[in-house]
Amino acid sequence: MNDMTLTDWQAKAAALSIEGRAFVDGVYRDASGSRTFDCKSPIDGRVLARVADCGEAEVDFAVEAARRAFDERTWCGLDPRRRKAILLRWAASIRAHLDELALLETLDAGKPIGDTTTVDVPGAAYCVEWFAEAIDKIGGEVAPADQHLVGLVTREPIGVVAAVVPWNFPILMAAWKFAPALAVGNSVVLKPSEKSPLTAIRIAQLAHEAGIPAGVFNVLPGGGEAGKLLALHRDVDCIAFTGSTKVGKLIMQYAGQSNLKRVWLELGGKSPNIVLADCPDLDRAAKAAAGAIFYNMGEMCTAGSRLLVARGIKEAFLDKLVRAAAGYRPGNPLDPRTSMGAIIDRAQFDRVLSYIEDGRKEASLLLGGEAASVVSGGLYVEPTIFDEVRHDAGIAREEIFGPVLSVIAFDTVDEAVRIANDTEYGLAAAVWTSDLTTAHEVSRRLRAGTVWVNCYDEGGDMNFPFGGYRQSGNGRDKSLHALEKYTELKSTLLRLR
Repeated sequence: MNDMTLTDWQAKAAALSIEGRAFVDGVYRDASGSRTFDCKSPIDGRVLARVADCGEAEVDFAVEAARRAFDERTWCGLDPRRRKAILLRWAASIRAHLDELALLETLDAGKPIGDTTTVDVPGAAYCVEWFAEAIDKIGGEVAPADQHLVGLVTREPIGVVAAVVPWNFPILMAAWKFAPALAVGNSVVLKPSEKSPLTAIRIAQLAHEAGIPAGVFNVLPGGGEAGKLLALHRDVDCIAFTGSTKVGKLIMQYAGQSNLKRVWLELGGKSPNIVLADCPDLDRAAKAAAGAIFYNMGEMCTAGSRLLVARGIKEAFLDKLVRAAAGYRPGNPLDPRTSMGAIIDRAQFDRVLSYIEDGRKEASLLLGGEAASVVSGGLYVEPTIFDEVRHDAGIAREEIFGPVLSVIAFDTVDEAVRIANDTEYGLAAAVWTSDLTTAHEVSRRLRAGTVWVNCYDEGGDMNFPFGGYRQSGNGRDKSLHALEKYTELKSTLLRLR
């Protein structure tokens, strides 16, 4: 990243102009009745902007605009190469506005500026580029048929896609939804979290300037009611949601109550990180384990929040883990040296501290366990590690979404796998071992959508599908497989004689 300092970023923040209106049918609009809510920064609690609080009228208007654009084929009717060119211009514009978007993301979500400038915003631009480059290279099939028939199997855009996205990676998770949906020709209504709506609102204008027609990409900020209305709307053909398992279940119910729209869910996790006795590098494993839970303040669905360590190496490993955790100390997110920022809002801050208090009763506190004083009015929690955790304890079973790690000892590989799979989730897992056979066998037995071997949270390239088993959801973001979510499969048979 560039050589900007805390003072530089603070000056940029002071001069920043923030848009808070919804973006519908090609222009920014106020919510009806000028309804707004305060968008507060977790860095210091100050109000960043008054943001449009969209409700039924705005949802209906956005869906109508999206449907009209789809029916008039202003986007889906374009040659794939033309859509590709426009999406690439949009991605280039996102990169050109890197500092502005990264600053919005940091102020809004409390994420370290060093992460938003190198991971979140570039990752979103890359996602748009990746799907743009793919779309003119995807073909259909000529299926075997009677000699007098030609059978074609093709994919077509599904129509109007609603994307409801979370607050922990606001621009990146949004891109994982809207990039493939737009690439194949759909119209999109994006509902960002009310806790972090600012980058979504800003990139809507960049999309329009890049050439995406009015009505094709719409952004509706607002509370959970807007998401519910989209899930219930009979003219929405598909809804893609990332968030909690509890809300995901409601989304499915709403879809069933309305028009049986397609529902794709990427939900919670309580991912196991298994360190076997023959771990090839304890130092590297300890650093990875710290990053797996303390990166992004633990606000990750894939967070390695359950650390399973072979009993014989546990003491030595925990010594290394505590040293590695020292690299994650809460600091001002606008300081490029900060590795750990603020918790998203007061409700989540209180939730994390409540789980820590429960942990004090259930296990042995090894590190942290307190709120941290960083910036007046801000919301910061120390990296926290609990040892001697029972695998059925609340802190080991429930998704905390904060920097809280549960350490669980095991004696055999079979016991480790059993504990790892003893969860309602199945998003991610990891195993550390020197034995290739063990690596293969354990990774096959782990019930998770992604398994890392001798690493954690690596391979973030777009080529790998992302999603989970069981109550971690049914959707797959990223990779060419994501295109399947936003298309209908059509068989066409042509009689020659």
